[in-house]
Amino acid sequence: MNYILFDDSTWEQLLPLTFTRPVCEVRVGILTIREKWEKYLETKELSFCTKPYLQAKFPMNVAADNMFINGSLIPSAEILSELDTLADGEALADGEVIYAARLNAEKAQNFNPNDVSQLKVRQVISATDRIEHLWNIFQYNGEMLERDFRILTKNRKSEKLSDTNRVIGNNDIFIERGAVVECAILNTNDGPIYIGKNSEVMEGAIIRGPFALCTNSVVKMAAKIYGPTTIGPNSKVGGELNNAVFFGNSNKAHDGFIGNAVIGEWCNLGADTNNSNLKNNYAEVKQWNYAAEKFIKTGLQFCGLVMGDHSKAGINTMFNTGTVVGVAANVFGGGFPSVFIPSFSWGGAAGFDVCSVKTACDIAERVTARRHVEFTEIDKKMLADIFEMTAKYRQF
Repeated sequence: MNYILFDDSTWEQLLPLTFTRPVCEVRVGILTIREKWEKYLETKELSFCTKPYLQAKFPMNVAADNMFINGSLIPSAEILSELDTLADGEALADGEVIYAARLNAEKAQNFNPNDVSQLKVRQVISATDRIEHLWNIFQYNGEMLERDFRILTKNRKSEKLSDTNRVIGNNDIFIERGAVVECAILNTNDGPIYIGKNSEVMEGAIIRGPFALCTNSVVKMAAKIYGPTTIGPNSKVGGELNNAVFFGNSNKAHDGFIGNAVIGEWCNLGADTNNSNLKNNYAEVKQWNYAAEKFIKTGLQFCGLVMGDHSKAGINTMFNTGTVVGVAANVFGGGFPSVFIPSFSWGGAAGFDVCSVKTACDIAERVTARRHVEFTEIDKKMLADIFEMTAKYRQF
């Protein structure tokens, strides 16, 4: 069976994070959705059915027999058993939402992820989880982190935790090979703690689970972290975090508070950057939604910052409750900037100018080179496409 993870209208709901990736590349818990499917399907041969401008970086491979799976869908043993029963041309759906479809090569080329009428549909019977809104990422992070923890540590033995640490609680702590944890306080009363390969928790850090520190990442000295929080690979964090998800390759290395937040890749938050996660009147938070092109209700009282890839914040930057920052934005200066900051914006509360594609690419090349990652011509073309797609929002 050839497995393909596809994007439907959920892709628009998850902008700006999905401007630079398919939905299945969203990290929630320890793993991305794609990585979760790889574990459940026991394969690394997954490909993508996504927006045309993303296909160069995330290609689709079609075979004679293909299983298309909704990229927003969190895998489970129950949903896998339903997939196994599908015949060619059949689909699992929940109302108008396609969860999966089994298609031959000819049908695969004409697959429309948002048109259930093309398929012989069977309504899904398993209880399923999906990431449908930006806030679902931090909202569901605790449950997904504990699920991933069980998958990653099953039948495995943790490396020994140094005696210099203080451990509270009875949940598990798993230390991968090469990780260093010294003189930290680790509280597992509310969930497990996962310390990834070659990562480091520095002296004086205080961490409450559920918490995941992924490969090659660092928690700096005296950091205060409340779960459920995930720090993706190759990242560095300090200060205070609460229910935050960093996708990877991003830094918040200094003091400041980030809570109920999602930070994409290749982002940097300058010293004393803070976000509000609660309105002063305790009212429900509204958040910018690209699909609706307006602010929509989240149903949440606590909702902080969402930041797209390659965006930056200068020192002492203050983000108001529910702020959404696009791709390749640079935010700085005193006061609170607007709660919707378009992609390729340069400025802050005093006003914004447009950041050119060339400038954004030059910065991205320097940033990725520090981690020995090439910023390719495909990446440059992707940013150029996003610049054109988001031009209408930059009416400065």
